[in-house]
Amino acid sequence: MRNSRVSLREAILVLVVALAIMGTGVIGLGLSPQVPVLLAITVTIFWAKVTGFSWDEINAGIKDGIDKGIIPIVIFILIGAMISTWIAAGTIPTLMVIGFKAISAQWFLPTVFLVCSLVGAAVGSCFTVVSTVGIAFFGIGVTMNFNPALVAGAIISGGVFGDKCSPLSETNNLAAAVVDTDLFDHMKTILWSTIPAATISTIAFALLGMGHNHADMNKINTTVAALNNDFHISIVALIPIILVFVCAGFKMAAIPTMLLNIFVSAGMMFVNNPGLNVTKASTIITNGFIAKTSNSEVNLLLSRGGIVSMMPTVALIVLTLSLGGLLVHFGLISAIMSPLATRLNNPAKLVTAALGACIGVNIFVGEQILSIILPGRAFKKTFNNGGLASRALGRVLEDGGTVLNYLVPWGVGGVFIANTLSVPTIQYLPFVFFSLLCPVFSLLSGFTGVGLKKLGPDQQVDNAKPVTNEN
Repeated sequence: MRNSRVSLREAILVLVVALAIMGTGVIGLGLSPQVPVLLAITVTIFWAKVTGFSWDEINAGIKDGIDKGIIPIVIFILIGAMISTWIAAGTIPTLMVIGFKAISAQWFLPTVFLVCSLVGAAVGSCFTVVSTVGIAFFGIGVTMNFNPALVAGAIISGGVFGDKCSPLSETNNLAAAVVDTDLFDHMKTILWSTIPAATISTIAFALLGMGHNHADMNKINTTVAALNNDFHISIVALIPIILVFVCAGFKMAAIPTMLLNIFVSAGMMFVNNPGLNVTKASTIITNGFIAKTSNSEVNLLLSRGGIVSMMPTVALIVLTLSLGGLLVHFGLISAIMSPLATRLNNPAKLVTAALGACIGVNIFVGEQILSIILPGRAFKKTFNNGGLASRALGRVLEDGGTVLNYLVPWGVGGVFIANTLSVPTIQYLPFVFFSLLCPVFSLLSGFTGVGLKKLGPDQQVDNAKPVTNEN
């Protein structure tokens, strides 16, 4: 059993090798993330064993990592079932038909961003937004000949914005808890980066969509006809969406909300299709819905969902969490973050370093929750010692942790969205303007002091050594 702590040089070497393996495999060679992450785990375990860690410690690291992802794994499995039942019940096809009739091509992108923002704020989950209304908007956008990656960028930007602004958001509550601040004080603080990022995103999507006023109406009409012929299109089909908002209003947790929604949607499947039996319904929930319309594009868009469709995502989550658990358990992450946190002497450096730590955890661990918890623990006292309030750190955790996980190809969020929308992370990344802009405004706040909440002289933590401002 190893007795000495991991050195900074050792930690940097292992993390750089792991990042090089994953980056080369996923970005350079275009591989599915599972194999590069598995190879990074193998290298990390080999290093651990060679340097004196026992198999018990290795197993404990893997177990600790996976334990943190059990609830998200269950949620992703339920999302797969919910997607297939929403399609079979006519919910997503009805949303598409309404969208075709109500949305103009010129204002399609900003509309997608704003609607997904509102839905995200109501339900507190970007994953739910992408897997429900996001799929409907994606189908509309592809039919209107928009770049699929651009449509995905608008959907994700809206979902992330809504998630970040919702009192029901898991990451919002977690960030406030980590820095020991009131949730609503935390939400007020993050507006300093959230509002500018959302404003610029809206303008960017409006400008990108302005020249797109040449939607092929024949193609749209054909798609609508196929949807009307082969799906139950009616206002009643929107009941599952209404149910999501009702559950959000009662602050019901994600898992019971999804279970209730799947049950109701499955019941609607039987009402709409009297010939449907339990075996066929079970197949739809397990393997996904297979569209068999006269339109091949509709078949491609709406043949999705099912528990099985989530298995590649679940496999990658297990592998990513295992790698993250090993890196945390062996002290590799803290070996880099702790010395960094203690050598910072002004607000600009504090914000920059904390953002870098959040981004680094997202890249190396690929897990949204840990990208908030680890930097939050490492930098909390340092921020207070530097004269900054805890809520200032809370905003940084959101801007560098919450919003960027969806842009990491092997991250939990990135893999889920790429799998759900069938658009590779690298392709949609440049168009997720909101997620890209939030860290920028956090940096600007750190260097200018605008919106950066500071402590009064009587609020300094015990034994704190006030820093000199070198700006």
